[in-house]
Amino acid sequence: PSSLHDDVWRGILGMPGVAETGNVTYLTMQALHGGRDVRVMVVGFEPGHPGEPASLIAGRPLTRSHYEAIADLNSGFELGDRISIRRHEYTVVGLTRRMVSSSGDPMVFIPLKDAQEAQFLKDNDAVLNDRARTAANPGLNRPGIPGLLEAIQESQSANHNVNTVLVRIAAGWDAEEVASGIRRWKRMQAYTRSQMEEILVAKLIATSARQIGMFLVILAIVSAAIVSFIIYTMTLGKIREIAVLKLIGTRDRTIAGMILQESLGLGMIGFVIGKIAATLWAPHFPKYVLLEAGDAVRGFAAVMAICALASIIAIRAALRVDPATAIGG
Repeated sequence: PSSLHDDVWRGILGMPGVAETGNVTYLTMQALHGGRDVRVMVVGFEPGHPGEPASLIAGRPLTRSHYEAIADLNSGFELGDRISIRRHEYTVVGLTRRMVSSSGDPMVFIPLKDAQEAQFLKDNDAVLNDRARTAANPGLNRPGIPGLLEAIQESQSANHNVNTVLVRIAAGWDAEEVASGIRRWKRMQAYTRSQMEEILVAKLIATSARQIGMFLVILAIVSAAIVSFIIYTMTLGKIREIAVLKLIGTRDRTIAGMILQESLGLGMIGFVIGKIAATLWAPHFPKYVLLEAGDAVRGFAAVMAICALASIIAIRAALRVDPATAIGG
């Protein structure tokens, strides 16, 4: 987390290639709603500047400078609900969708001044303690520095910080060129959109992705073993029928194809049931789940490949059947 003075945007706005700037604060916390705590990311922004929700699905934008909020649909809040954030209550006037933090927590947008107070303003006891420590510092009580003690005490009770300044570049400018200018002349770290995506994917999501990948491999192995056992059991129950087919001259390729079709059919039924369940359950999942068509196609191909491999044992057992079994006692 970073902390900047909220007047830094003036210098950045004057940089070449910068079209707009917006102060933003981010704070993950428990918001009280209807007697229960909801984990959300509280975002403070300035209406009309970068950082505000991209679109609303219901309600209206913020029109007051205090005590109004826009909530993500996943938070469970509805229009007109009142949310308790630190010392104040906020009325939900708008709803948005797919606005979540990197950990999947739904976002709640409130005016910047309210968010600064919620994140940076100290409580009364902390302010009094800081003032006492400052007053006890002999270096600040010298006669040659009039007003310094009062200025420091006033700054301790103020909240003029933000977490970041969002920048929208002008048309025709390269993002990296603008970011390099900010790093060089303002002595601040600046990230382009592509760099932020790399940080998000490589640093935050990569570990979770590896864990999910490990689970997928384990599930694939277990699924292959289950399908293989089912198909093998079904094949053993039809030994006499397979022997009759071989006795009347049916080729091994045809018998193997029948078992393979049986295995693929079983996999197709399982995939359809899983796809329907995932589609119906995704909107009610605690975190936002994005179901892409490409993932479904790749998942279907993986299921078919697993079922094809799982049928090999049953096919080998069927091809070893002696045709004489069909006429045996």
